[in-house]
Amino acid sequence: MRFGIEQMQASLLIQHARTLMAAAKQPPAQALQTMSARLDVDVAAQVAQLADLGFHLIELNPDLTIFFPQCYSLAAIERLRRLKEERHLHYTVHLPLWSLEPSTPMQMVREGSVDTLVDAVLRLAPLEPEVYVLHATGALAAEFSRMKALEAMRPLVMGLFATQARRSIEQLLERTGLPSRLLAVETVEFPFDLTLGLAEAFDLSMCLDTGHVLAGYTTGVSLFEALEQSLPRLAEVHLHDAYRRESPDGTVRIADHLPLGAGDLPLGDFLDRLAGSGFSGPVIFELTIEETKASLEAIRKLRPALIQQ
Repeated sequence: MRFGIEQMQASLLIQHARTLMAAAKQPPAQALQTMSARLDVDVAAQVAQLADLGFHLIELNPDLTIFFPQCYSLAAIERLRRLKEERHLHYTVHLPLWSLEPSTPMQMVREGSVDTLVDAVLRLAPLEPEVYVLHATGALAAEFSRMKALEAMRPLVMGLFATQARRSIEQLLERTGLPSRLLAVETVEFPFDLTLGLAEAFDLSMCLDTGHVLAGYTTGVSLFEALEQSLPRLAEVHLHDAYRRESPDGTVRIADHLPLGAGDLPLGDFLDRLAGSGFSGPVIFELTIEETKASLEAIRKLRPALIQQ
């Protein structure tokens, strides 16, 4: 099984900030400001560090441009391309989601979100990513999905967001020429049947996020139901642990993006079904480096045959 890690690691950014602090004798806040002003976060250097740690499947995160607008410049893309060739790396891309809402009924915001997504696809295309992961709905849709006041109207409201997401996906595919199966819609905080419906409408792939389902964000489906329904289109898995636990007093505790073993993921059964299906796509840990190492060790102890040497 092919395990990888996300490129955007806070520890690597902190390490870079500390280097600046030491060189310029700056306090942390000023160092971060200097990093942003100089636009000198070297994504290729971060990827090289991950490769040095043994990770050769890496999910790139262009959301980092919200703080460092030039970190995915054309020059940076070229460095990433050369690094891919030299180190025999494989890339996937998690398309931007911060500040975006491709499912909003507010037209100007939706169109701006599509513009940002199109730019990310075209900018990173020279890297030939295996798959582009998309949050077809964003924070606004998630907020409306939680509103108790909308309980009676929830299907109608969620359908409205899904309709707008369809328009955004259609425009994204048209403007980029991206083959539909290279775009994978992720299971996010939105009804699963509507997310799957978007994939079916445009013949897209699916990205199953285990933690989102276990935490109850992806409403209307259990983890194994989501897996079974996603398998015909499954292109990527985001693997992390999570839980949603209700107390007798009615309070609910939720946590996700946990290392494997820290939540309610039935890891052995999940890996067995995934391997038994013949799935060979990327399995990306959305965790820190140390959490990813610990999670790989958990898999090695439980299903050693799945860890490629």
